This record gives sequence, C-alpha cells and structure tokens, in this order.
Amino acid sequence: MPVACAREGATCSRLSSKDPQPVSVGRVGKPHGLGGAFFVERASEDPERFRVGAVLQVNGAPVTIVESKQSAGRPVIRLDREVERGAELEITRSQLPPLPADTYYAFELVGLTVVEEGGRELGHVQEVVSGVANDVLELDSGLALPMVEDCISLVDLERARIVVGTGFAEPA
Repeated sequence: MPVACAREGATCSRLSSKDPQPVSVGRVGKPHGLGGAFFVERASEDPERFRVGAVLQVNGAPVTIVESKQSAGRPVIRLDREVERGAELEITRSQLPPLPADTYYAFELVGLTVVEEGGRELGHVQEVVSGVANDVLELDSGLALPMVEDCISLVDLERARIVVGTGFAEPA
C-alpha cells in the first residue's frame, strides 16, 4: 500500500463535502512592492488557488485575488482588501479535490494517534514534514516516522489512528 500526502499547504472524498471547516492554503507573508501585494508563505502547491478572481477566506470573511504573479518561484498576490501579515488564507474543505486511495491531505493526519502493531501507543502526529524522498510524521513524543509502505500499515481516519510496523520505534 503506497502512502502519500497531498498538501494544500502542504478535504478529500473521505470527509464530508459539506464540512465547513477551513483549510489553510497559505499565509500572508512579507510585502512585495508598494501596491499591497505580498508573498504567500506555506503556499498550496495548486497554482489555481492563487489565480486572479479566486476567492479565499481570511478570518472567516471572503477576499478576492485581484493580482497574481510569481517572484523567485513563490506566489505573490494582492487582495481586494487589506489583511494583516501572518493571517491564514483559507478555503472550505468542500473546495478540495478528492484524492486517490491511500493518499491523504497532510492536515488530515495531524492529531491522529500513532500505534505500533500490537497496540503500543507511540504518540500523536504533530506535523507532516516534506522530506527529500518521502514525507515524515513528526510525533509529539519526539519520534519521526517515514511515510513509506514498510512503516505505515494502516491509516484509519474514522478511528483517528495510524498503525505502524514494529521496529520503527525504540523498544518499550
């Protein structure tokens, strides 16, 4: 079973398309020029998210992108109103495209309990970090686990847990 993470910052068919919970697609970064444009930090990999006319949410209120370009390979946008630096740029989960089987948005994994085959709890996912060869689950226990087939046996979103094979954590 290949396991992969998709980023929007980084819901799918496993989550209700009516779920209004917001998903971050970036954050307002440092200014670019004098006209109110700014770099998007932690930007979604989907270039359509930042096209002119796209509607995002900031603090629960809609904003429209009125200017969009790239600078040094990063998105630079201007919105139809001023927003504060550091504000999250969000969309609703229903706006996310469905993913193939065994692929998850990184935010879906954050907070899940990670257990070893046999039931020993290893911690909770704090963050999903992009690695050179594969993504890595960083747990609140300090453990880092590779998102590879040999390590991840099961991702069960309904039961909020990830099961990993033995041998990836120090013996108890």
